[in-house]
Amino acid sequence: MKAMSSLVEPNEDEALAVDARQEIDLKVGVAFTRFQTNYFHGKYGNLDSRVISYGPCQTPTLGFCVQRYLQITTFKPEKFWAVHPYIIHNGYELKLEWERNKLFDSNVAEMFQKLIMEDGVVEVTGISEKQESKTRPSGLNTVNLLKVASSALGIGPQLAMQLAERLYTQGFISYPRTESTAYPSSFEFRGILGALVSSPSWGSYAQSLLADGYLKPRSGTDAGDHPPITPIRSASEDMLGNDAWRLYQYVCQHFLGTVSPDCKFVRTTIEFSVGGEFLHIVGQHVTIKGYTCIMPWLAVKENNLPQFTKGEKVKISKVDLYEGETVPPDYLSESELISLMEKNGIGTDASIAVHINNICERNYVQVQAGRKLVPTALGISLIRGYQCIDPDLCLPDIRSFIEQQITLVAKGQADHCLVVQHVIQQFKRKFSYFVKQAPPTLPTYALGLDHFTPYPLGQCTATWFWTEILNSLLEEKPKRLILSIFNAIFSALLLSRKAQPRVCNSYEVCKDNCNFEFIIYNRRRMLVSRTDLSTGSEGIEVRVSDCFGEDLLGNADFVLKLYKELTCPLDNFELLIFSFPGPEGKTFPFCPYCYNSPPFEGIGSLFGASKAGGSVQLGKGAGMPCFLCPHPTCQHSLIAQGVCACPECNGTLVLDPVSAPKWRLFCNMCNCLVFLPEGAHRITTTEERCVECDSTIIEVDFNKKTTPLKDGTTLYSGCILCDELLHSLVEMKYGKSFSKRIGGRGRMRGKGRGGRGRGGRKPEDPKMSFRGF
Repeated sequence: MKAMSSLVEPNEDEALAVDARQEIDLKVGVAFTRFQTNYFHGKYGNLDSRVISYGPCQTPTLGFCVQRYLQITTFKPEKFWAVHPYIIHNGYELKLEWERNKLFDSNVAEMFQKLIMEDGVVEVTGISEKQESKTRPSGLNTVNLLKVASSALGIGPQLAMQLAERLYTQGFISYPRTESTAYPSSFEFRGILGALVSSPSWGSYAQSLLADGYLKPRSGTDAGDHPPITPIRSASEDMLGNDAWRLYQYVCQHFLGTVSPDCKFVRTTIEFSVGGEFLHIVGQHVTIKGYTCIMPWLAVKENNLPQFTKGEKVKISKVDLYEGETVPPDYLSESELISLMEKNGIGTDASIAVHINNICERNYVQVQAGRKLVPTALGISLIRGYQCIDPDLCLPDIRSFIEQQITLVAKGQADHCLVVQHVIQQFKRKFSYFVKQAPPTLPTYALGLDHFTPYPLGQCTATWFWTEILNSLLEEKPKRLILSIFNAIFSALLLSRKAQPRVCNSYEVCKDNCNFEFIIYNRRRMLVSRTDLSTGSEGIEVRVSDCFGEDLLGNADFVLKLYKELTCPLDNFELLIFSFPGPEGKTFPFCPYCYNSPPFEGIGSLFGASKAGGSVQLGKGAGMPCFLCPHPTCQHSLIAQGVCACPECNGTLVLDPVSAPKWRLFCNMCNCLVFLPEGAHRITTTEERCVECDSTIIEVDFNKKTTPLKDGTTLYSGCILCDELLHSLVEMKYGKSFSKRIGGRGRMRGKGRGGRGRGGRKPEDPKMSFRGF
C-alpha cells in the first residue's frame, strides 16, 4: 500500500538505457552470428554447427573457459620435495609443517631431511592462541544462489533459475532475480521465522531463534532492485519434488543462517625448531557453532592438539621426504565462471544463466563431472580465431566498453541515439575487418594447423587432400587433425558438387578419377588414401550405400558429420550424424563400426541382414544405426530415445535429439514424423513409463514467454498419448523417406520404448490421434 500511494513517473533515462543495450546486442549478435554460421556451415566437419553464434556477453564467457583450457594444455609440471617430520606427544601422532613448504631441488631437500633426522629432537619455541570468528552470510542474491546450486547441489544455472521461478510463482520463496544482499529496514524477520516453525526439518531451530532472539543480518549491498531471496512459507519434499526441494532447502537454511550468531573458534599455533629449521602445527577448537548448526557444510574443521609448554623438547619419530608434482588448474566450474562473469560485469543476475546455457547448447563447451566446463574443438577454434584476428571480440573489456556507454545513458549524461550510433559504428568497423581477415585465418585455427593453406581453386581437391594427409602423417600430426582436414575438404566437395561421388562396391571414388576413397582405418577416424587400403587387415569400410540407399549420394542433398565429438560406449568410435535438409528431413546418429558389424546377436535378422542357408550372416551391410540399437544404457540408443509405438507401422517413434527448437519424433521403420511443442528450450526422455500405455514419459521445458501452463511454470512431464496437454500440442506428418533398405527390414514390434503399436490405420486428421491405436 505504501508503494502504491507513492507512485512516481518512470525513469525515462533508465528505460532508454535498456533499449540501447537490447539494440546493440541484437544488431552486433545477428551480424556476427549470420556471417560465422554461413562461413562455417558444411566446411569444417566436426566444427560444423547449426548456429555458430556470437554475443558481446556470450563470447567473453566462452573466452574464460578457453583461457583456462589453454592454461591447462600449456602447463608444464615440475617436481618438488617437502620434508614432513612426525612427533608423538601425549598419545597424539602429529605431522609438523615445514616453514619452507617445498623445494624444487631433490638434493637440497634430502640435505634438510638428514639435518632434521640427525638432530632428532624438536623444541617448542612458541605457543599462541587467537579467538577467531567465521561470520554468518549476508542475504542471498541470484548470483550466489546459482553458484551454490552448481557447486553444492549439482544443478546447472539454467535449471536452477527455472526451479527458483517455479518456487516463486507457487509462493514458496521471494522474487529470485535480485542483486541485493542487504535486507530493507522494514523487513519482517519474525514473520518468516514463524512460517518456518512448522517445518519438520528446521522448525525447532527457527523456534529457538524466536525464543532466544535472532540477530540482525550483516549489512550487504543494496542494488535498489529487490530484497534478498528468502522463504515465504513452509513446504515439504513431497510438495516440491527432488530438485526444487533441495533448492528450497538451501534458501531456508541460508535465511536462517543470516539471522544466527557467528561461528567462533580458537586457533592454536605451536612453533618448533630443530637443526636451525622451523616447523609449526595449527589446531582449531570451536567454542560457538552459531550459524553452522543450520549450515553444517560451512562448519570449521576441529583439530584438537595436546598440551605443550614453551621450551619443551619432543623426540622426532620419523621424517618423511614427500615427492610431488605441480598440477595445472582444473577446468572452470560453473560456479567459478559465474564469479568471473560477475567480477567482469558480464551479464546480469537475469542473464548469467542464459549465457552459460547458450555456450553449452551451441556445443562450445560441455559440462562434465563436477559441473566442470570443458571447451570443445569448435569453442576453442572460435576463440583462437578471434584472438588472431581481433582479440577485443573475445575479451571481457568489450562488454565493459558497452556498459560504460549505457551507464551514461541511464544517468542522463549521454544521448541514447548517439551512444547506440557510436557503439554500432565501432562494431561495424570490427565486423568489416573480421570478414576480410576470416577466410585465410579461421581455417588455420579451426583445423589446428599453423601452416595450413586452403587448396587452390581449380585444383582437384582429392589430389591436394592426399598431399596434406601425407604431410601430416609424416609430421606425426594428431589424429584429430587428420579427420578435421578430411571433413573440411570432403564437406566442401559435397556441397559444391564439383566432384559428385558415386558408390563403388566398397568405397567412394571421386568422378575426377583421383581414386578419392574414405575408410575407417585402424579403428581411428576417417582417413583418405589413394591406394586400395580397403583390402588391408586393419581396414574397416564405411559403406555409405548400405546406410542410405544405393543411389542416395548421387541424387539427394544430405549432411554427414561428426556428432558433437560423442563416442559409442561399445567400441569408442566417434558417432556420425546423418541428416537431410528441410523441415521434414530426418536426422539420426550412428556408429560406423556398429553399423557394419552389429555387436548384438539377432540384429541382423531383425533388420534385414543377408541370410545364407537359414543362418544370419552378420558383418558388413547388416546395419545398425543408433535408433535400432538395443544398448540398455547408451543415451543414443532405442532404449533411451524411443518414446512410443508408431501409429503407421510396427516401428517405434524416436526422439530427434538435435531437432531443437522444432522438436520432433521420427519412426525408425517408416517415414512418419511427429512434431512436438515448438519453441521449447529442452525436450528429453525420462526413465519413467506411462501406467496406461507403457510409453516413455517425456519432460518438456517450455519457453517462459509461450508456456501453455496456467501458473506460468515451464517444466512439465507427461505421456504424449495419454496426457491431454501434451497430446493437444503434438502433430503428425509424413517425412521424407530416408532409407530404402531400412523400410524393408524386419519389424521391431515396439521393443524398447512404447510397446507394440496397433498400426495399419492412418489418423483421420492431421493432429496425432493416437488414442484409437
